[in-house]
Amino acid sequence: MAKENGIFIPVLCHHEHIKPVGACRICVVEVEKARTLVASCVMPAEDGLVVYTHTDRVLRSRKLTVELLISEGHHNCMTCESNGECVLQYLAYSMGIEMSRFKEPEELKPLEDANEMIVRDMNKCVLCGLCVRACNEVQVNNVIDYTGRGPTATVSAPFGLRYEDSDCVFCGECLRVCPVGALFEKQGRFKGRGDELERVRTTCAYCGVGCQLDMNVKDGKIVKVTTPREGAPPPNLGSLCIKGRFGHDFVDHADRLTKPLIRKNGKLKEASWDEALSYVAEKLHAIKREHGPDAIAGLASARCTNEENYLFQKFFRAVIGTNNVDHCARL
Repeated sequence: MAKENGIFIPVLCHHEHIKPVGACRICVVEVEKARTLVASCVMPAEDGLVVYTHTDRVLRSRKLTVELLISEGHHNCMTCESNGECVLQYLAYSMGIEMSRFKEPEELKPLEDANEMIVRDMNKCVLCGLCVRACNEVQVNNVIDYTGRGPTATVSAPFGLRYEDSDCVFCGECLRVCPVGALFEKQGRFKGRGDELERVRTTCAYCGVGCQLDMNVKDGKIVKVTTPREGAPPPNLGSLCIKGRFGHDFVDHADRLTKPLIRKNGKLKEASWDEALSYVAEKLHAIKREHGPDAIAGLASARCTNEENYLFQKFFRAVIGTNNVDHCARL
C-alpha cells in the first residue's frame, strides 16, 4: 500500500511474488497506539491506521538491524559479484554505516562451487529466507530449507547435501531473489559487474513459451543471463528453467555452425544460404518425384515460435503433400 502511494520503506526479505514473513525487520514502522515497532510487510492496512515511517525510533531500529545483519558473516564487497546491486550494501550506505559495531564470526565457510551453475557463499547469507520461500512457493521444488539453530542456523538441502546431490533442478530461482552475494552465477564470476555489463532484453529461444530474460553482455560476449528481482515482465515474471538461465555457452562454442555446409566429395564445404536452400529444394523434389511425397517427413522444433511451426507443417502438407509431420516436444 505504501509503495503504491509513493512512500518508500526499505525492505530486504520481501518480494512481490512471495508471501511476506517479516523476517529481516528492516521495514519496521511506528504505528500509533502499538506497543512495539511493527514490520510493515506483514501489517495489513485498515481504516484509521496511523503509521510513521521515518521517526528517530524507526531509523535507529533499522540501522541497528542492518549492523547486526552485517556482523552475521563476512561481507567483502571488493570481490563480491553482487557489488553495486546488493540490497544490504545499499541499506548500509543509505543509513551512513561505515562499519558494524559488532564483531564478525571467526569461522570462514568454504565456497560451495562443485556444480557448474550456482555458487553458494554462506559467509554472506543473512537468513532472509527468500531463497527458501522462492524454492517452495514459486517453483514448488521444496529443495532447500532452514537447518540448525541460533549461530549454527543456515540454509541447506536435506541432510546437508550439496545442490548437485539433491533434487535441485537448477532453475536459479533462489539465485534470482537473493538480495546479497550469497548466491551467484558461476559462469559469470569475475567477468564483469553490473555497471560494466550491457543488459539486453530478449526472448528465450529454448521453447515456445516466450520467457523474457536479460543477456548480460561485455565486449560482445554473453557473460551471464539474469532476470529482474522484482518487476519482471510476463509471461515468466522472472522465473526461468535451467536451460534458459544457464544454457547460453553454446553461443560462442567453437563447434557452433555459423554457415550452411554441403557435403561435396565426402567432405562438408561451406556454402551460401541461396546455394544451400537450392540444394535442399532439389533433393526434396527428386525424392518426391521418385518415391512419392510420403517418403518425406518433417520434425518441427520447440525452439521455434508457434507461427514458424505453423508454416512448417503447412509447407509439408500443402507443398510437399504429406502428413508426415511430428514435433520434438511430443517425443
